[in-house]
Amino acid sequence: MARPGYGKRSVPDQGPRTARTFAHLPPREASVAAHIDRLPDGAAMDIKTLAKELAAYGQQAVASALKAISSAGHLRRVRERLDGERTQWVPRTYFSRTPRSDAWWGQFLSGDSPAEAAPAPPTPVHPPERTAAYTALAGLARTDPRMTLSAAECTALEPLAAEWLARGVPVPHLLHVLTDRLPDPVHAPGALARKRLTDKMPPEPAPATAPLRIMECTGCGIPGRPEALPGGLCRTCRHDDGHPSPTAPIDADVRAHVAHLRVLARTSR
Repeated sequence: MARPGYGKRSVPDQGPRTARTFAHLPPREASVAAHIDRLPDGAAMDIKTLAKELAAYGQQAVASALKAISSAGHLRRVRERLDGERTQWVPRTYFSRTPRSDAWWGQFLSGDSPAEAAPAPPTPVHPPERTAAYTALAGLARTDPRMTLSAAECTALEPLAAEWLARGVPVPHLLHVLTDRLPDPVHAPGALARKRLTDKMPPEPAPATAPLRIMECTGCGIPGRPEALPGGLCRTCRHDDGHPSPTAPIDADVRAHVAHLRVLARTSR
Protein backbone atom coordinates (compact mmCIF):
# COMPACT_ATOMS: atom_id res chain seq x y z
CA MET A 1 0.00 0.00 0.00
CA ALA A 2 1.07 3.56 -0.65
CA ARG A 3 1.25 6.18 2.06
CA PRO A 4 -2.21 7.33 3.24
CA GLY A 5 -3.74 9.61 0.62
CA TYR A 6 -1.53 8.34 -2.19
CA GLY A 7 -1.79 5.50 -4.67
CA LYS A 8 -4.60 4.03 -6.74
CA ARG A 9 -8.07 5.57 -6.94
CA SER A 10 -10.95 3.79 -8.68
CA VAL A 11 -13.36 5.93 -10.72
CA PRO A 12 -17.14 5.49 -10.28
CA ASP A 13 -19.62 3.74 -12.58
CA GLN A 14 -17.33 1.01 -13.85
CA GLY A 15 -18.59 -2.03 -15.70
CA PRO A 16 -18.42 -5.49 -14.11
CA ARG A 17 -15.17 -7.48 -14.23
CA THR A 18 -15.33 -10.28 -16.82
CA ALA A 19 -12.87 -12.57 -18.59
CA ARG A 20 -13.04 -10.24 -21.62
CA THR A 21 -12.56 -6.97 -19.75
CA PHE A 22 -9.07 -6.25 -21.12
CA ALA A 23 -9.24 -8.43 -24.25
CA HIS A 24 -8.78 -5.35 -26.47
CA LEU A 25 -5.26 -4.84 -25.04
CA PRO A 26 -2.09 -6.74 -26.05
CA PRO A 27 -1.26 -9.66 -23.72
CA ARG A 28 1.36 -7.81 -21.66
CA GLU A 29 -0.82 -4.72 -21.23
CA ALA A 30 -3.87 -6.87 -20.43
CA SER A 31 -1.90 -8.71 -17.73
CA VAL A 32 -0.70 -5.46 -16.11
CA ALA A 33 -4.17 -3.88 -16.34
CA ALA A 34 -5.81 -6.94 -14.76
CA HIS A 35 -3.28 -6.80 -11.90
CA ILE A 36 -4.00 -3.09 -11.32
CA ASP A 37 -7.73 -3.75 -11.46
CA ARG A 38 -7.44 -6.24 -8.59
CA LEU A 39 -5.42 -3.85 -6.40
CA PRO A 40 -7.37 -2.10 -3.63
CA ASP A 41 -7.71 1.65 -3.55
CA GLY A 42 -4.64 3.19 -1.95
CA ALA A 43 -2.27 0.59 -3.35
CA ALA A 44 1.12 1.78 -4.57
CA MET A 45 1.13 2.40 -8.32
CA ASP A 46 4.72 3.38 -9.01
CA ILE A 47 6.67 1.48 -11.66
CA LYS A 48 9.16 -0.10 -9.23
CA THR A 49 6.41 -1.52 -7.02
CA LEU A 50 4.43 -2.90 -9.94
CA ALA A 51 7.57 -4.49 -11.41
CA LYS A 52 8.25 -6.24 -8.09
CA GLU A 53 4.69 -7.56 -7.97
CA LEU A 54 4.74 -8.69 -11.62
CA ALA A 55 7.70 -11.06 -11.79
CA ALA A 56 7.33 -11.58 -15.55
CA TYR A 57 8.03 -7.93 -16.40
CA GLY A 58 10.82 -5.51 -15.62
CA GLN A 59 10.51 -1.80 -14.94
CA GLN A 60 10.89 -0.81 -18.59
CA ALA A 61 8.17 -3.26 -19.64
CA VAL A 62 5.83 -2.03 -16.92
CA ALA A 63 6.47 1.61 -17.90
CA SER A 64 5.64 0.87 -21.54
CA ALA A 65 2.55 -1.09 -20.54
CA LEU A 66 1.28 1.78 -18.36
CA LYS A 67 1.56 4.19 -21.28
CA ALA A 68 -0.43 1.82 -23.49
CA ILE A 69 -3.05 1.30 -20.78
CA SER A 70 -3.32 5.06 -20.36
CA SER A 71 -3.67 5.58 -24.11
CA ALA A 72 -6.47 2.99 -24.16
CA GLY A 73 -8.45 5.10 -21.67
CA HIS A 74 -8.02 3.10 -18.47
CA LEU A 75 -5.61 5.23 -16.48
CA ARG A 76 -4.65 8.82 -15.65
CA ARG A 77 -1.91 10.11 -13.35
CA VAL A 78 -2.54 13.36 -11.48
CA ARG A 79 -1.23 15.60 -8.75
CA GLU A 80 -4.11 16.38 -6.41
CA ARG A 81 -4.44 18.91 -3.63
CA LEU A 82 -5.89 17.27 -0.54
CA ASP A 83 -8.45 20.01 0.15
CA GLY A 84 -9.18 23.64 -0.49
CA GLU A 85 -7.21 24.97 2.49
CA ARG A 86 -4.04 22.88 2.56
CA THR A 87 -1.22 23.19 0.09
CA GLN A 88 -0.08 19.56 0.22
CA TRP A 89 -0.14 17.83 -3.15
CA VAL A 90 -0.15 14.06 -3.54
CA PRO A 91 0.36 11.87 -6.63
CA ARG A 92 -2.58 9.64 -7.44
CA THR A 93 -3.40 7.26 -10.25
CA TYR A 94 -7.03 7.02 -11.28
CA PHE A 95 -7.97 3.71 -12.84
CA SER A 96 -11.08 2.66 -14.73
CA ARG A 97 -11.84 -0.94 -15.63
CA THR A 98 -14.09 0.51 -18.33
CA PRO A 99 -12.10 2.42 -20.99
CA ARG A 100 -12.95 6.14 -21.01
CA SER A 101 -12.56 8.86 -23.60
CA ASP A 102 -10.37 11.94 -23.17
CA ALA A 103 -13.54 14.02 -22.79
CA TRP A 104 -14.75 11.79 -19.94
CA TRP A 105 -11.42 12.00 -18.13
CA GLY A 106 -11.31 15.77 -18.58
CA GLN A 107 -14.73 16.22 -17.01
CA PHE A 108 -14.09 13.75 -14.22
CA LEU A 109 -10.77 15.28 -13.19
CA SER A 110 -12.27 18.78 -13.23
CA GLY A 111 -14.94 17.68 -10.76
CA ASP A 112 -17.84 17.72 -13.23
CA SER A 113 -20.17 14.80 -13.90
CA PRO A 114 -18.74 12.88 -16.86
CA ALA A 115 -20.78 12.97 -20.04
CA GLU A 116 -20.55 9.25 -20.68
CA ALA A 117 -23.05 7.49 -18.47
CA ALA A 118 -22.64 3.92 -17.39
CA PRO A 119 -24.93 1.41 -19.13
CA ALA A 120 -28.38 1.35 -17.56
CA PRO A 121 -29.06 -1.78 -15.53
CA PRO A 122 -31.75 -4.10 -16.84
CA THR A 123 -35.29 -3.38 -15.70
CA PRO A 124 -36.08 -5.59 -12.72
CA VAL A 125 -38.94 -8.00 -13.12
CA HIS A 126 -39.86 -7.68 -9.45
CA PRO A 127 -41.24 -4.57 -7.72
CA PRO A 128 -38.49 -2.21 -6.48
CA GLU A 129 -37.70 -2.18 -2.80
CA ARG A 130 -39.10 0.59 -0.65
CA THR A 131 -36.85 3.58 -0.11
CA ALA A 132 -35.37 4.49 3.25
CA ALA A 133 -37.71 7.50 3.38
CA TYR A 134 -40.83 5.37 2.87
CA THR A 135 -39.63 2.78 5.40
CA ALA A 136 -39.02 5.50 7.99
CA LEU A 137 -42.52 6.92 7.53
CA ALA A 138 -44.11 3.49 7.65
CA GLY A 139 -42.29 2.80 10.92
CA LEU A 140 -43.53 5.92 12.68
CA ALA A 141 -46.23 3.88 14.39
CA ARG A 142 -43.55 1.85 16.19
CA THR A 143 -42.06 5.06 17.58
CA ASP A 144 -45.42 6.54 18.56
CA PRO A 145 -48.77 4.88 17.72
CA ARG A 146 -50.40 8.30 17.47
CA MET A 147 -48.42 8.92 14.22
CA THR A 148 -49.66 5.84 12.37
CA LEU A 149 -49.71 6.67 8.65
CA SER A 150 -51.57 4.91 5.87
CA ALA A 151 -49.78 3.52 2.80
CA ALA A 152 -51.17 6.40 0.72
CA GLU A 153 -49.90 8.97 3.23
CA CYS A 154 -46.44 7.35 3.27
CA THR A 155 -46.31 7.51 -0.52
CA ALA A 156 -47.41 11.17 -0.58
CA LEU A 157 -44.89 12.22 2.11
CA GLU A 158 -42.02 10.12 0.75
CA PRO A 159 -40.47 12.93 -1.40
CA LEU A 160 -40.32 15.28 1.60
CA ALA A 161 -38.76 12.67 3.86
CA ALA A 162 -36.31 11.71 1.10
CA GLU A 163 -35.18 15.34 0.88
CA TRP A 164 -34.44 15.32 4.62
CA LEU A 165 -32.29 12.23 4.21
CA ALA A 166 -30.57 13.72 1.16
CA ARG A 167 -29.59 16.72 3.29
CA GLY A 168 -27.73 14.48 5.70
CA VAL A 169 -30.36 13.96 8.40
CA PRO A 170 -30.18 10.42 9.86
CA VAL A 171 -33.36 8.38 10.12
CA PRO A 172 -33.48 8.42 13.98
CA HIS A 173 -33.37 12.22 13.97
CA LEU A 174 -36.12 12.35 11.33
CA LEU A 175 -38.32 10.10 13.47
CA HIS A 176 -37.63 12.28 16.51
CA VAL A 177 -38.72 15.42 14.65
CA LEU A 178 -41.98 13.76 13.60
CA THR A 179 -42.86 12.37 17.04
CA ASP A 180 -41.48 14.94 19.50
CA ARG A 181 -44.00 16.86 21.68
CA LEU A 182 -47.09 15.61 19.89
CA PRO A 183 -50.50 17.05 20.76
CA ASP A 184 -52.89 14.71 22.47
CA PRO A 185 -54.87 13.50 20.71
CA VAL A 186 -53.43 13.61 17.16
CA HIS A 187 -56.41 14.01 14.84
CA ALA A 188 -54.58 13.99 11.45
CA PRO A 189 -51.13 12.38 11.66
CA GLY A 190 -50.58 12.73 7.89
CA ALA A 191 -51.25 16.48 7.91
CA LEU A 192 -49.10 16.95 11.02
CA ALA A 193 -46.22 15.02 9.47
CA ARG A 194 -46.44 17.11 6.28
CA LYS A 195 -46.39 20.36 8.25
CA ARG A 196 -43.35 19.32 10.29
CA LEU A 197 -41.48 17.99 7.27
CA THR A 198 -42.13 21.28 5.45
CA ASP A 199 -41.66 23.82 8.25
CA LYS A 200 -38.62 22.17 9.85
CA MET A 201 -36.79 21.27 6.62
CA PRO A 202 -33.03 21.61 7.31
CA PRO A 203 -30.88 23.79 5.05
CA GLU A 204 -29.15 22.34 2.04
CA PRO A 205 -25.56 21.31 2.77
CA ALA A 206 -22.82 23.54 1.43
CA PRO A 207 -21.66 22.36 -1.99
CA ALA A 208 -18.49 20.29 -1.86
CA THR A 209 -15.43 21.97 -3.28
CA ALA A 210 -14.23 20.23 -6.42
CA PRO A 211 -10.79 18.73 -5.85
CA LEU A 212 -7.99 20.57 -7.59
CA ARG A 213 -6.10 18.19 -9.84
CA ILE A 214 -3.28 18.60 -12.32
CA MET A 215 -2.95 15.83 -14.87
CA GLU A 216 0.50 14.43 -15.51
CA CYS A 217 1.85 12.47 -18.45
CA THR A 218 1.71 8.78 -17.60
CA GLY A 219 5.09 8.28 -19.24
CA CYS A 220 7.32 11.11 -18.05
CA GLY A 221 5.24 12.94 -15.43
CA ILE A 222 5.23 16.32 -17.17
CA PRO A 223 2.12 18.29 -16.09
CA GLY A 224 -0.38 19.60 -18.58
CA ARG A 225 -4.02 20.32 -19.27
CA PRO A 226 -6.14 17.30 -20.25
CA GLU A 227 -6.53 18.53 -23.83
CA ALA A 228 -2.74 18.74 -24.12
CA LEU A 229 -2.32 15.15 -22.92
CA PRO A 230 -4.53 12.98 -25.16
CA GLY A 231 -4.50 9.44 -23.90
CA GLY A 232 -2.80 10.80 -20.77
CA LEU A 233 0.46 11.16 -22.70
CA CYS A 234 2.55 14.12 -23.83
CA ARG A 235 3.62 14.45 -27.44
CA THR A 236 7.04 12.94 -26.79
CA CYS A 237 5.70 9.87 -24.99
CA ARG A 238 2.97 9.32 -27.57
CA HIS A 239 5.65 8.86 -30.24
CA ASP A 240 8.18 7.06 -28.04
CA ASP A 241 8.20 3.47 -29.29
CA GLY A 242 11.68 2.65 -28.03
CA HIS A 243 13.44 4.03 -31.11
CA PRO A 244 15.06 7.46 -31.61
CA SER A 245 12.59 10.16 -32.55
CA PRO A 246 12.47 10.66 -36.35
CA THR A 247 12.77 14.40 -35.86
CA ALA A 248 16.22 14.17 -34.26
CA PRO A 249 18.30 13.13 -37.32
CA ILE A 250 16.38 15.54 -39.54
CA ASP A 251 17.18 18.45 -37.24
CA ALA A 252 20.86 17.36 -37.10
CA ASP A 253 21.06 17.13 -40.89
CA VAL A 254 19.58 20.59 -41.25
CA ARG A 255 22.06 22.06 -38.78
CA ALA A 256 24.98 20.29 -40.54
CA HIS A 257 23.80 21.55 -43.93
CA VAL A 258 23.49 25.12 -42.67
CA ALA A 259 27.00 24.92 -41.18
CA HIS A 260 28.32 23.61 -44.50
CA LEU A 261 26.70 26.51 -46.39
CA ARG A 262 28.30 28.99 -43.99
CA VAL A 263 31.73 27.44 -44.66
CA LEU A 264 31.12 27.68 -48.39
CA ALA A 265 30.03 31.31 -48.08
CA ARG A 266 33.19 32.26 -46.17
CA THR A 267 35.41 30.34 -48.64
CA SER A 268 33.81 31.99 -51.68
CA ARG A 269 34.39 35.41 -50.23
